[in-house]
Amino acid sequence: MDVTSRFSVIMAGPEATMPLDEAALLVAAAVRPELDVAAEQARLDEVAAAVWAPTLDAVRKCLFVELGFAGDAEDYYDPRNSCLDQVVERRLGIPITLAVLLLEVSRRVGVPLAGVSMPGHFLVRDELDPEVFVDPFAGGAVLDAAGCEARFRDLHGPGTAFDPVFLRPVGPRAIVARMLANLDAVATARGDRQLLERVVRLRTLVPGASVPLHRRLAEVLASSCRFGEAADVLDGVAAAGAGDAGDDALAARRLRARLN
Repeated sequence: MDVTSRFSVIMAGPEATMPLDEAALLVAAAVRPELDVAAEQARLDEVAAAVWAPTLDAVRKCLFVELGFAGDAEDYYDPRNSCLDQVVERRLGIPITLAVLLLEVSRRVGVPLAGVSMPGHFLVRDELDPEVFVDPFAGGAVLDAAGCEARFRDLHGPGTAFDPVFLRPVGPRAIVARMLANLDAVATARGDRQLLERVVRLRTLVPGASVPLHRRLAEVLASSCRFGEAADVLDGVAAAGAGDAGDDALAARRLRARLN
């Protein structure tokens, strides 16, 4: 399976029916290109089969008590924490990947939840009772809005302004975009050019990807002496009429000149 092509198809499809589990596993395949996505989806089925009742409480207790899923506070920026397959394997993760696990297991057993992209700390909200939130990184702790605000201030400081909009649910595209942004930061910090190129390429396929993000892909490719591919990216930006098309076209010509 070509990861990039499949990811592009998913991102281009309707968000309402977007398979979050598959998209998240394709993000993981940026780290391990040999990943068997279908097999990992079957593993999620197995995890869901251990949930004894279609309730949020049952899902929480199954994942965070019986199966022992937890937040990795010791090595938060380990790339494996951004990979759903490794989260299932190691039972460790960061807030967003543990949230995706919770969302996808809950979906399988008929418990409607939504992701909440609070700045600095991803949460999950109960769709049946919108006043109930879950912090997957804190062992599936149940919070109310005040508790979420307290989490926010713990991270950003007591004087930081909190906006209730931070607790609004987000769709799967926003979740995947945030997962990729996290992995981008990890790859950049580690100086892993191969991973960075794969991650940034996927980021450009998420609808609404910015012009600077496309230019960044060109820079990453050029840094690996892949000047033709970098020029193709800039030509695409110029052809779309986004940003300063003249500058992008000129930069593409300069990159191609380096091929001679």
